[in-house]
Amino acid sequence: MTTLLIEKWEQASGRIAELGDAFPEEKFEWQPVPAIRTCGGVLRHVAFWNQYVADCLHNKEADDSLNELPLADCPTKAKMMEVLRRSSQDVSSALRDQDGVPNQKTVELVMTFVEHTAEHYGQLAVYGRLIGIVPPASGA
Repeated sequence: MTTLLIEKWEQASGRIAELGDAFPEEKFEWQPVPAIRTCGGVLRHVAFWNQYVADCLHNKEADDSLNELPLADCPTKAKMMEVLRRSSQDVSSALRDQDGVPNQKTVELVMTFVEHTAEHYGQLAVYGRLIGIVPPASGA
């Protein structure tokens, strides 16, 4: 079960990182319409919740009050992509550190956020298509 959770986590995380990489720096804070997140904002949101999951898996107190990393913490595309990948790796590492078969709470937590990442991948796929980016996972 742990291996399956890690595989699903890394698959979703890898796809959204690859799509984030495809956005040019000058479009990273672009938004299709006012009042929705930019590409960078979506990735800051995903990275925030990745860290939440890692903290929960490490039995640390997890802060869920911000909902997104501050732009000041990730002011460039390069920094944002570094933080996104690190937060994802933190979850994978936390899963590898689990003893035995994961309990139901762990499975539900991880799968909820695999789905969360996949939903935001879909959101960014639309953003990308609007500016001429073919999402890497789609191939066309």
